[in-house]
Amino acid sequence: MKFEQQLALKIIPSWAVFYLNYKKLKAVLYTDFERASQDQDQNRNYAHAAAGALGPNGTIEETADSSTSDAPTGKYQQAQLHRHLQPYECSQRQPLNGRVQSASDAHFEAFRSLFLAEVEKVNKRYVEQESESRERLQELKAQWKPSMAEPTAEAWKADFAKLLRKLENLSDFTQLNITACRKILKKADKVAGQPMTLSLWPRVTNLRFAKSESDETLLHEARAVWRKRAAVSALPASDAAVGSSLESKMRRLTPVVPTVSELDLASFPVGEVSRVWVALAEDGLGLPIRVPVIIAKGSVEGPVVGITAALHGNELNGIPLIHRLFDEVSPAKLHGTLVAVPVANSPGFLLSQRGYNDGTDLNRVMPGKPNGSSPQVYAYNLMHRIIRHFEYLLDMHTASRGRVNSLYVRANLLDSRTARMARLQNPQIIVHNTSPDGSLRGAAMQRGIPAITVEIGDPSRFQKRFVKNALIGVTNILSQLRMIPDEANTPEYEPVVCTRSFWIFAKSGGILTVHPDVSTWVRAGDLIATIHSVFGDLEEEYFAPQDGVIIGKHVDPVCQSGNRILHLGVVESELPAVVDDGHM
Repeated sequence: MKFEQQLALKIIPSWAVFYLNYKKLKAVLYTDFERASQDQDQNRNYAHAAAGALGPNGTIEETADSSTSDAPTGKYQQAQLHRHLQPYECSQRQPLNGRVQSASDAHFEAFRSLFLAEVEKVNKRYVEQESESRERLQELKAQWKPSMAEPTAEAWKADFAKLLRKLENLSDFTQLNITACRKILKKADKVAGQPMTLSLWPRVTNLRFAKSESDETLLHEARAVWRKRAAVSALPASDAAVGSSLESKMRRLTPVVPTVSELDLASFPVGEVSRVWVALAEDGLGLPIRVPVIIAKGSVEGPVVGITAALHGNELNGIPLIHRLFDEVSPAKLHGTLVAVPVANSPGFLLSQRGYNDGTDLNRVMPGKPNGSSPQVYAYNLMHRIIRHFEYLLDMHTASRGRVNSLYVRANLLDSRTARMARLQNPQIIVHNTSPDGSLRGAAMQRGIPAITVEIGDPSRFQKRFVKNALIGVTNILSQLRMIPDEANTPEYEPVVCTRSFWIFAKSGGILTVHPDVSTWVRAGDLIATIHSVFGDLEEEYFAPQDGVIIGKHVDPVCQSGNRILHLGVVESELPAVVDDGHM
């Protein structure tokens, strides 16, 4: 289905006039294209006539001097380099029919003007609705009283339900318009034969609807209030028998999940989703330290794909991705087996920390030891009781505490299997990385299991937009393996492919400011960070050592000597045989 049709089906009818007018933008774009083609043909005829290049029948006779070169030079050549370094820039494409090789900006001014007007319209609607929702949420929170009469409480709940629907609509409105902007700019790049995204996408990302996540924050806050205020109240003593019956029914709706000592995929029923706890170690009370595992066993034999999340206990975006994936997958139509570990580091997860309960980074002790330290034993059992059953592995991570990331993939691009998985994953950036010693990905690869690491945004939070894009990538991989009937989704933009990457570290301590945004590019010599003393004096400046794209950066202003500043991806012509960014 074409995006224009998808857009028409997904819009909220009462908000229809506030959406980006994709159909009108496309029509104006093609009108500008036709005008540019006519002008260029006319100018070429004039040039040939002036040079005596018109033949006896009035047709154009091409000569060596009159042929148009496609090779970009000067500022345009710099723009091409810029395009390679931008995650949201379009892929290199040939203009339609090869007719408009490099139309001037003036030819597409109508499209540019309309596009900017449309995104301003979208932004105005977003700002109005976000502001109204914020005020209404505070009003409703203030109105709530535990002693409310039942009719008043029911009226309050009805008003709050309306607010929740409004915030959900706002979130969907935002996502759909961002996608529409990317789609039409990608089309404009192709039609115009010039990188229009280069100038117009930054204008979009500076608008509040595209750069703010306040709609998601408000929705999260409202849902938390709803769960607290709209909970079912306790039954009176006279209804004890009824209450006992309801409690019994609730227990039956939430079946007991068994604990096993090892994952035995052959034991699970075909065409169903199963859940188990897998014991990996024991705590000081002799109780099992367990991880949750979800298994969807298809009705037809096929590959076994494993997904792990929260191997670093505070890196959480992989959890909602797994939940959404299993909501969407139909085991009856699945070919093969899908296995997910939503929380691979349960001790770290319970402590809201990156490492194991003693602070050890589990992603540096793989494949573990059967007779080693506590984290080594845990890692060994994770590998031997669960991971070894996989035929493919997707390990979900986020940035570490105090840092932010783009949506990017680390993979060995010299391996054709993992290179293909990386592209299908729908990232902004792909980093060639042969995996550090002790990583889960590296340990899986050593066992012959193709594995990639997917970095989904920031720690200790759920980010709906990143999760949605990463989920599309996971389903792309399942589709490529013919495990699900869906066709792979074409990415909305070509990812930046980095042949290597590295971190830049702070030499001194102080108050750190990192200037470029994630997923933007810098050139050699650009100022990327400054450190001031606690008294406000400039202590040190850091400059980009070479051209590159910002994969991730430090956002905690409190900086010690040796802290990471910025993760820079480099685009070169050849892939190194061994490369490791030292990522921790």
